[in-house]
Amino acid sequence: MSLTKPISVGPVTIDAPVILAPMTGVTDLPFRKIVKRFGAGLTVSEMIASQAMIRETRQSLQKAAWDPSEEPVSLQLAGCAPIEMAEAAKLNEQRGAAIIDINMGCPVKKVVNGDAGSALMRDLPLAASIIEATVKAVKVPVTLKMRMGWCHDSLNAPELARIAQDLGIQMITIHGRTRNQMYKGSADWIFVRRVKDATRLPVIVNGDICSREDARTALEQSGADGVMIGRGTYGKPWLLGQVMADLSGDGDKPDPTLDEQLAIILEQYDAMQSLYGRQTGVNLARKHIGWYTKGLTGSAEFRNRVNTQDDPAVVIGMLREFYLPWLEKAAA
Repeated sequence: MSLTKPISVGPVTIDAPVILAPMTGVTDLPFRKIVKRFGAGLTVSEMIASQAMIRETRQSLQKAAWDPSEEPVSLQLAGCAPIEMAEAAKLNEQRGAAIIDINMGCPVKKVVNGDAGSALMRDLPLAASIIEATVKAVKVPVTLKMRMGWCHDSLNAPELARIAQDLGIQMITIHGRTRNQMYKGSADWIFVRRVKDATRLPVIVNGDICSREDARTALEQSGADGVMIGRGTYGKPWLLGQVMADLSGDGDKPDPTLDEQLAIILEQYDAMQSLYGRQTGVNLARKHIGWYTKGLTGSAEFRNRVNTQDDPAVVIGMLREFYLPWLEKAAA
């Protein structure tokens, strides 16, 4: 029996509400394409600063790049000025975004020090102004991602959810932590039910969902309409597809074999070189190599060695050599 059902975000239907979270430096185009191929109801871009989007900086355009295989695609914006957020939303609509997502959840210091991200949960009038300006600027649906509140003395997510609903937001995602928790402690999936009870909108639960069992428990405790998975996908872009299969009643979907995993790494590595260029591509791919190889015998030593290499061809050769014993054992 399916534990989820399709949800409507304005005119956009998300057939399976298992969503890839926006993660800076992780959910770029190469990674999202692989996640989508394994199965994802929706992918969300990395957070794009509204000012940078308006200036169309190289980095903002890289973050806003998407592939038709991802459709419908959601592009996430962050900012603290309603006029800039509205203009950036228009630009992303013109670039083909099916959904504009507003970030009011990022806890990172350089973001909140600029009064963006989760800092907006301390200023609900400004948050409302940003929501209103963004919704009015575009014809595509606008969604909102936030936390429980700034701190445990100010758990105002239900209040902000009601404001957002009245201003035209079409879906809300709640990370079950406060800003001050950053990523410490455990996500409070039970709290998300308070947001669900406060609004008629589809609500998505986020935070600490790293397995099929986590997804089931998060849905049960929160009463949410779907799950958003972030750090659980590190080195496992197939996780969302596994969760989708489990929640829909299609049973167990096994991890890819090691030779398939190697092919995935090499595909992503090549795509990152194409998107970013050699030096940046090599540097940004290092963390992904670490995540993919984690848990395999000798992986720590391998990561230490491969992370000193700047030549993509050398890195590819080292990856093939590292996986060879595993592949030979599997073939025996």
